Amino acid sequence: MRIVVSGSHGMVGTALLPALAARGHEVIRLVRSPVAASPEIPWDPQAGRLDPASLSGVEAVIHLAGENIASKRWSDEQKKRIRESRVKGTSLLAETMAGLAEAPRVFISSSAIGYYGDRGDETLSEDSPPGNGFLSRVCQAWESATAPAVRKGIRVVLLRFGIILSPSGGALKKMLLPFRLGLGGPLGTGRQQMSWITLDDAVGVVLHILDFSALRGPVNAVTSRPVSNSEFTHTLGRVLHRPAMLPMPAFAARLAFGEMADALLLSSTRVEPQRLLASRYPYQDPELEPALRRLLS
Repeated sequence: MRIVVSGSHGMVGTALLPALAARGHEVIRLVRSPVAASPEIPWDPQAGRLDPASLSGVEAVIHLAGENIASKRWSDEQKKRIRESRVKGTSLLAETMAGLAEAPRVFISSSAIGYYGDRGDETLSEDSPPGNGFLSRVCQAWESATAPAVRKGIRVVLLRFGIILSPSGGALKKMLLPFRLGLGGPLGTGRQQMSWITLDDAVGVVLHILDFSALRGPVNAVTSRPVSNSEFTHTLGRVLHRPAMLPMPAFAARLAFGEMADALLLSSTRVEPQRLLASRYPYQDPELEPALRRLLS
């Protein structure tokens, strides 16, 4: 297939591109910077610029671009960047594809389980209603921006990623240094549910969706084994042979991270991947401890 990928320099994109190439797909990066080398397509989501002709003959679009939600404290300006980086880019791609005489067959657009909000121990599926709060509102607007592609008849998949585990980036990378120093421990009560997936399975899910044409709409990209924050931190400590006995109280997390603490560190989201399970996706890492041991070996 001829596949266009946005966000190709992010954690998932960096791992996905070689996996696509290994399957014989032609991969074209969608980039905001001036085109340095072929195959790349320039675009400017903020200004609404994307040449429709550049998508001619493309069979799939995988949209992974978006401002890192944990890169800095959430000021009003940062929250605006987070929202616009997702909604404007998604809307531009969907509208551009909808205007083509021969549109791509599939549009895989990343989203997040932040869609569900802080829901305690409630078990959530793709059919569960959205939650409240900033991240939930962002995810709802992000997913709604794909509507022109849906109306065009393109198979649209909304990939709701959970916490993606990789020692090369994301939450796990940030945890490794304090845990290796013996300074790790649960956050807040430690009872909040964490729905996770390894980077290898995140890539595997994208490849699976390309092959499995029956999948469309929201798809929860998580394992079927969510864990509490306390279980996660004690498992990580055990794998690293370090104690994990220094909890960070909720008030300390809020002092350090502001509003982001409640949305990312203290919220509880227990998500089931019903559609992946129904499509028989073969997880490489279904269980947390073996997954961490493999990743950190």
